[in-house]
Amino acid sequence: MGGKWKVLILWGLYEGPRRFGELRREVPGISERILTLQLREMEKAGLVGREDFHQIPPKVEYSLTDFGSSLLTALRPLGKWGREHMARIEAIPRD
Repeated sequence: MGGKWKVLILWGLYEGPRRFGELRREVPGISERILTLQLREMEKAGLVGREDFHQIPPKVEYSLTDFGSSLLTALRPLGKWGREHMARIEAIPRD
């Protein structure tokens, strides 16, 4: 679960299945290439499910698996901590 994008992708899928374009809008700053690579890694790890609807135009949806939802549950307290301490975090000098 390394990298800065995976957690943001999980949050993007929190409310339900998303198509690729919807998910890209949910994760500002991510490129199509990186989103594709991250989704493939997360699918391989069993965190994200991919459903291909075999229609024209093509439709594919991504969703959290039960395993992915359990990880998101574990990350919620960290997100809460981040929101509570955002001012202090943002005040840290950066090089």
